[in-house]
Amino acid sequence: TTGEPLSGSCSFAQGTCGYTSDPAFAEWTRSADGHFLIIDHTLTEGVEKAVLVSPELELLEWSCLRVVYQITGSGSLWLYQRPEGHNFDTRLWATDAPSDSWLTASVDLRNSSVSSYAITLTLTPNSSVAIIKVDIVPGYCIECGFEESNLCAYSTPWSTGVSWYVGGSSAHSGDATWSNETGCYMYADSVFGKEVAKLVSPMTTTPLAGCLSFYYRSDQESNCFFNVLTRDQLGQYRDIWRAEINRTSGWTLAQVDFRAPYPLEVVFEVAFNSHVGGRMALDDISFSPQFCYSETEVTFDPSVANCDFEEGLCSYKPEQAGWSRVSVKPNIFRLGDHTTGSGSFLMANTRLIPPPAYMSLLYGPSLPGNLTYCLRFYYTLSGFTRMDHALTVYSSDHIGGAEEEIWTVTESTRNVWTEVHVTFQRRQATKVLFVSMCSNYGDCGSVGLDDISMSLGDCRLTAGPLLSAPGTCTFEMGICEFSQDKDNDSGKWVLTRGPTPTSYTGPMGDHTTGTGHYMYLEASQMRQGHRARLVSNKQRGSGSPQCLHFHYHMYGSGTGELRVLLQLDGEESYVLLWSRHGEQGISWMKGSVSYQSDRQHQIVFEAIRGTSVRSDIAIDDIVFKKGSCQEVDTNPYYSFSENVNKIEY
Repeated sequence: TTGEPLSGSCSFAQGTCGYTSDPAFAEWTRSADGHFLIIDHTLTEGVEKAVLVSPELELLEWSCLRVVYQITGSGSLWLYQRPEGHNFDTRLWATDAPSDSWLTASVDLRNSSVSSYAITLTLTPNSSVAIIKVDIVPGYCIECGFEESNLCAYSTPWSTGVSWYVGGSSAHSGDATWSNETGCYMYADSVFGKEVAKLVSPMTTTPLAGCLSFYYRSDQESNCFFNVLTRDQLGQYRDIWRAEINRTSGWTLAQVDFRAPYPLEVVFEVAFNSHVGGRMALDDISFSPQFCYSETEVTFDPSVANCDFEEGLCSYKPEQAGWSRVSVKPNIFRLGDHTTGSGSFLMANTRLIPPPAYMSLLYGPSLPGNLTYCLRFYYTLSGFTRMDHALTVYSSDHIGGAEEEIWTVTESTRNVWTEVHVTFQRRQATKVLFVSMCSNYGDCGSVGLDDISMSLGDCRLTAGPLLSAPGTCTFEMGICEFSQDKDNDSGKWVLTRGPTPTSYTGPMGDHTTGTGHYMYLEASQMRQGHRARLVSNKQRGSGSPQCLHFHYHMYGSGTGELRVLLQLDGEESYVLLWSRHGEQGISWMKGSVSYQSDRQHQIVFEAIRGTSVRSDIAIDDIVFKKGSCQEVDTNPYYSFSENVNKIEY
């Protein structure tokens, strides 16, 4: 990226360029020599954090944000985007690694419908940080002409042998000499024989697909190999391009179709393979969202394999009539679906299959070969006396019929939906095949399947949809930015995993994964009418409506009440937004509520203890979104009826 710096760029040498400290937290100050902004943790003891806010910016085109920083101590530095009208900031980047030198963080800012936004830098306690420069330039962060002093955050891994260096006088345009032009480029040369040099781009921070272009040059005959690779966060490499000739008559344009559905680095690698040595030069790396070649396949969208079964079977096809789409009304005996607690899911009952098969098959949509996939789904089991093949997932070659097992269940799920994520890859086009089977009638049971999703890349590289969204708390990393109301409560919310201590109340596991964490009210340590409040951090007011989604669990004969409240800043009273009273069943239910407040406010989850110790109330997977809720709360004020155990097919 070689364009002129955009609004929001600042070197801090002449001032702060409109950057200000959030007055609610510690103050950023300029250094004594006036060259950078600084926070010293020894002077901010007892302060929660320090937040630096940029002036209002416009996001009219794709841009690259670079922050040059240095951090010491045990805390962390976070970079957020604050869209206008949103209560929550979107995390762009974070680090907790201290540094002895200046480092550069590179973040792509996508063009979007958001007309204006701000950038915030947040420093957590026990850290000191200095910010010497913020650059916002048009284009993509992997682009570089190597005219910038920081080389667009490209780096060369330390090596005792050959490396990449800056050449100071030959850009790719003009005549084919090395020394009589202005401009800069990168080069690697070797006089000692077999050596390898790597030039590494900054990690991509948003999905990219298009044409990667660059110029390269080698003016002398040499036995070397020039390759372009990608490297993911696990350190796995993949070749995407290789030079066909070792010597060029001048600067040569190279183009390669490039896909980065998850964070990747681009690695330019030259390997010298003889005692002759040689030289390779590189310049003007650029990217376009259009593919280089018209015959390039359209980027595959793995979401064709997503399905929550609320509207049907999507692209999944059962065989032998083993799988059926069902829904279960809220009750105290049988689980409802994972999505909402009262929606639809797939169920296979192998006992209904005529002997001797006792086998249920479910095929997914066709998936192209030579791609790495991450499959996620939720399952639950009931009635099986043996777990062998109760549920197995295969990657099925639908052309040759070959099947490869990629996952199988090993234990029962204890009346809870359990998440599975599995990574797989096949050379040929493939389909995912879910199989439930048993050896005889007495061993058979039923399998529930829900919320299937597919993404590209290793599952270790792709967070689940809830874990990456702004304004979200799954309680897997603690209680996020919520806090207990210790002044006005007679009890407290408890962070836990697995079942609650009291029998016949509370969930058996969390909603996020089935094996993770959630918050609950422990009724056995409270009296009837006692309450506990979990309070969000202060949210900015907005003139547009906001939507709150969450999942709640209210099982137990003495269950009390769960309420969602809004408290305006500076006021002691609360506004009731939503409530449920009494037992709601053994499933996690989805709650949704729309609200609007143009003043700073907080959201409060209040649980009130009921008539007995069987009154545990739990919450999980809290999500705030801009705009009114699209779907109506799927569980209206509900009291059990004569149809409490009716299963609807």
